[in-house]
Parts: sequence; structure tokens; C-alpha cells
Amino acid sequence: MDNTSNLPQEKETSVNDNTPKVTGIGGIFFGSNNPKETREWYGRNLGLAIDEYGSPFEFRNANRPDEINYLRWSPFEAGDSYFAPSTKEFMINYRVQNIEGLVKKLQENGVAILDDIESYDYGKFVHIMDPEGNKIELWEPIDSVFTAKGGTTTK
Repeated sequence: MDNTSNLPQEKETSVNDNTPKVTGIGGIFFGSNNPKETREWYGRNLGLAIDEYGSPFEFRNANRPDEINYLRWSPFEAGDSYFAPSTKEFMINYRVQNIEGLVKKLQENGVAILDDIESYDYGKFVHIMDPEGNKIELWEPIDSVFTAKGGTTTK
């Protein structure tokens, strides 16, 4: 008897899918009383590849395995205004696709959009608030910029 029909089916994702949505985690940011010492401790004790901002983690895109993607782990000075208006000492950065479409959808759903989309050579960013008062950073990355720069990453 074949029981595979009762198993959840994997959803196929097209590499051309441009649905406005989160596609992964892009960064984990948190407050620290001494960010430099914290970075050094994680490098020395846990083997993270450390730079002036924290650690860049490298991973492969599940839909395009030849593509390298990045996640940023970064301690900030405790109380840093970058987390405002949230009172939390952390922020999660989500990797997204079609940031403009996602912001439009969020606006239609009444989500608090904190700023305009900003563009940099490594991607586009915008900040929102969740219902619990957590500031969230949305990032539509251009990973190839980091790949071209090279450097040590945590793998």
C-alpha cells in the first residue's frame, strides 16, 4: 500500500516567483553593553568570522543552489536609537522579494510603515512595526555585491 499520498506535498517554488513575501532571515541585531567585546567573544569562543559589524553568515539559496546568500549577525550598543521606536533590545531583518509590492500589501493591511524604502548597492530596506511593538527590518538583498567583495564569512 502506498502511503505517500497522505504525506504533505512540498510546494514547488518557481525561480521566477515575484510574490511579495519574506524569503528568509537576513539579520539578527541585538543590544550589547560592549559590542566590540561581544563580537570578539563570539569569534574566539564560537568560531564566528568577525568584522566591524558582527558576522556575515553565508548560505546557499535553496531555489538557486549556485547563488550565495548572506545573513548579518550584529551586536549594537545597548539603547541604540536604530531600534526605536521599539523598546526591545533586538531586531530581526527579514529577506524579502518584491519589497515595493510587500509594502503596498502591508499598507493595505494597516501595518505601521516607519520609513520610505531606501536603496543601497546591496539592496533595498524599509522598517515596519509588528503588533507587539517590535521593529522589523525588511531587506530585498543584492547578494552578489557581498560575493564580489569577498572576505571571510561564517559558514
